[in-house]
Amino acid sequence: MRYFFNGKIEKEDDLYTIRIPFNVWEVCKKRDVIEAELVLDNKIIECELIPEAKGNYKIHLQEDDVSHVDITKEHKILLHITKSLIQINQNSPYSFDNPIRKIDGIDIIIQPEDGLCGQTCVAMLAGITIAEVISVMDCREWQATMGRVISALNYYGIDHSDIIVYTEGKPATLPKCCIMMEKMGLYCHYLVHYDGKFYDSNLGIIPEYDMGKLLGYLEVKVE
Repeated sequence: MRYFFNGKIEKEDDLYTIRIPFNVWEVCKKRDVIEAELVLDNKIIECELIPEAKGNYKIHLQEDDVSHVDITKEHKILLHITKSLIQINQNSPYSFDNPIRKIDGIDIIIQPEDGLCGQTCVAMLAGITIAEVISVMDCREWQATMGRVISALNYYGIDHSDIIVYTEGKPATLPKCCIMMEKMGLYCHYLVHYDGKFYDSNLGIIPEYDMGKLLGYLEVKVE
């Protein structure tokens, strides 16, 4: 999976670091030092992700890696972490060529209790019940990380971008359909955007959204 965000390069002794704006453990289910690669101003760089605490990581780079850029400015970062998705160990009858349904509209589903927003987003996109999604994702309240959500989309044959875009509250133009992430305390809250409307499992259908709350989004491919 790839992750797109804006990052500032900081110098720490002989190393250069870039803060990663998401919890690597929650998204990728990886721990310890992680091998990765990034694209920085069109240059592909092999790098290591070093844990800070509680799933927070920084990218560690050498001086040669950043010699072609102005480290005083913010840069667009495309980070690639291989094998970074949670695998749902079930044989799926669906595929991207044979999805569970064609997404040409969204019916709102309100989650029965807090902590099921990720499962509810998948249910709205797939056109099925939350209970069916929970049985596939095998996770309870507050456990639906973006990694599990993406794996569930794959199971149901719901095609999506291979890049999660992190906007961190900055202005953004959303695609026609996407899963949105906003920070809510220690957790992320997920909702669906489709054709100019926002489908929130807590609030129902809302016509407008404060983009300052948006952490990032994953595009879901629709015609």
